[in-house]
Amino acid sequence: MKIVVSHLTRMEPGYVCVAGLDIRSGQHVRPVLGRRLSRDLLQMNGGVFDIGAVVDLGRTASVGTAPEVEDYRFSVENLKLYGSMAAREFWTTLQNSSSPDFRTIFGPALTARGGGCAVEMNTGTASLGCLQLPRGSVLEVDRYDKIRLRLNDGTFAPNLSVTDLRLYEDDQKTPRQEVIARLQNRTRNENVLLSVGLARAWKKPGDTDSRHWLQVNNLHFESDPLGQRVFR
Repeated sequence: MKIVVSHLTRMEPGYVCVAGLDIRSGQHVRPVLGRRLSRDLLQMNGGVFDIGAVVDLGRTASVGTAPEVEDYRFSVENLKLYGSMAAREFWTTLQNSSSPDFRTIFGPALTARGGGCAVEMNTGTASLGCLQLPRGSVLEVDRYDKIRLRLNDGTFAPNLSVTDLRLYEDDQKTPRQEVIARLQNRTRNENVLLSVGLARAWKKPGDTDSRHWLQVNNLHFESDPLGQRVFR
């Protein structure tokens, strides 16, 4: 299976989550192992994964369950990098997979909860998608040093966590304040596509159940779809 990487997100320090679009079908795919994915798999560390990278996962097996139906098991030794997709082709590929609102991506299983949105465990039909960023959205760093994006798609108006690996220092905790400051104006004035996803189920403090919470995985700007300039 060959994918183009469109999701590259921070996890706990030293680990990442990767997902992309199947070159043939255009469907979202999340490569998974029986363990967490290490930063060693990133191109910056001698691996294959980066935004826009075209990667052959080799032989895969579908292991997804609702809502994480996109999970495919692969073997690290079979990974093969085919280079990077051209910027305009990557933008067109994202556009072709994008939707104008969250409900189109995640269906009726997605509900508003507090300031965010979530899907109950073992429900739903998708955990990954691409959203056309509504105008007027606000990218910010809150008082807890968490990167957030406030947006309104006409149905939901959440304040979402942003986990784009490129917005954090190597410790995967510290926001890159100068980069974020530059991007704040761009999110208001440029065409932007968001890689969005549901986190692995977890229970928020004070909640009664574990849920899959909606988050922004990556920001993609029309002027620089691969992020080779805007994230420097």
